[in-house]
Amino acid sequence: MKKDKPRIMVFGIGSFAASAMRVFAEDGAEVFCYLTREYGHYGPSQEGKTFYYKDEPNPCKILKELKIDMVFPMSINWHQEVWTEEFLQMGIPVFSPVYDAMLLERDRDFARKLCKKHGIPFPRSHVAKNRLEALEYVNAHPKPYVIKNPLCRPGSPVHTIVSETVRDTKSWLENVNYAEGVFLQEYMGRREAGHIAFISNGEIYPVVTNQEYKRAFDGNMGPVAGAPLGGLVEKDPGDKYGLCRDLIQPLLPWFRETNFNGPVQVTAAKRDGKWYVLEYNVRTGVTAGLPLLRMLKDPLKTVMDTAVNKKLNIEYVKGHEYACVLTLAGWGYPYTKISAPYLTVQVNGQTDCDIWWNEVEGGANGQMLMSGHRIADIAAVSDSMDNAIRIAYDNIKKIYCLSSYYRLDVGQSLWPPGRD
Repeated sequence: MKKDKPRIMVFGIGSFAASAMRVFAEDGAEVFCYLTREYGHYGPSQEGKTFYYKDEPNPCKILKELKIDMVFPMSINWHQEVWTEEFLQMGIPVFSPVYDAMLLERDRDFARKLCKKHGIPFPRSHVAKNRLEALEYVNAHPKPYVIKNPLCRPGSPVHTIVSETVRDTKSWLENVNYAEGVFLQEYMGRREAGHIAFISNGEIYPVVTNQEYKRAFDGNMGPVAGAPLGGLVEKDPGDKYGLCRDLIQPLLPWFRETNFNGPVQVTAAKRDGKWYVLEYNVRTGVTAGLPLLRMLKDPLKTVMDTAVNKKLNIEYVKGHEYACVLTLAGWGYPYTKISAPYLTVQVNGQTDCDIWWNEVEGGANGQMLMSGHRIADIAAVSDSMDNAIRIAYDNIKKIYCLSSYYRLDVGQSLWPPGRD
């Protein structure tokens, strides 16, 4: 099959996949998407040809027929599929680490041990196999704990529960699924932030610092949602907040040992003037990933060079130094067990920033219908944080769907990093 453009296959759904497809297409690529879940197909389908995993359980044949030049995954679950080894043997560059390097995100206790080995601050943590063992540990070490699944993956038995008191922790431990045990991590407060770096050619390249608004409602109230309700991103190759220096740079020997190439994101909490690792991700993430590619001057080349482990020369678009992402949430979110009706989604007026669709479907007469709990992500980039926030809010107000909501206070707390 003859081609004159690089061909990129995104593994994913919804706004994350759609945003990557459009940016890569605008940068000269031909784009495709392998839809990895049952929902969120509308957005990617508007950007290029899609393939549904239920129709094509093994994507390797498609990748070969299309002569794909790079795979861009949105999550880590591709690395646990029955076709993973076949795919890796094809030698197609992938914007992700592989094999043991994936453990940095997948296995929370592995990350804890790695931090201990390299002298990186990590909260008191423990893996418990069952309820009795978990309660015994909390009684012996009476602190509030964040309760997580030991293995990080979509659809895990335990969705992260943030407990801010010992009593809350004990109450929750009576109500979680212990199929894979629980990972107890000492609660470190709300002074959180993150940093994304690219690892390539045995070197670390700081890229952006970001903040996620994880709780469902204004004032950082309500439960921690399955995906954040908002986010802020700042160009930060100089690592001005020290997150990369303190929490990523010490892992350089391990990155080289595992031949790690791809993105790495650290999420951390600041206590008593010191950053502590909460978790690592080996992907760019939903809130930071959406505007990140818009901030890069050569996003396609930068990502492809990382995927083939080349030395990087990362440049940014002038005037795109800051970004704000807002999520338009739908019926019942974040309580996703509530069934959502199909309600009309309307866009009133011209928009002037990116709007990426999540759980929506095309309806009769060109209508768009809400089909789930997260309707859209709005991503604005600008030359200042204030401008990025203003643009994002100006645009989200133009989208109407009965029962939808969004946070009104993104940027009013948690920023700059290390602030409550």
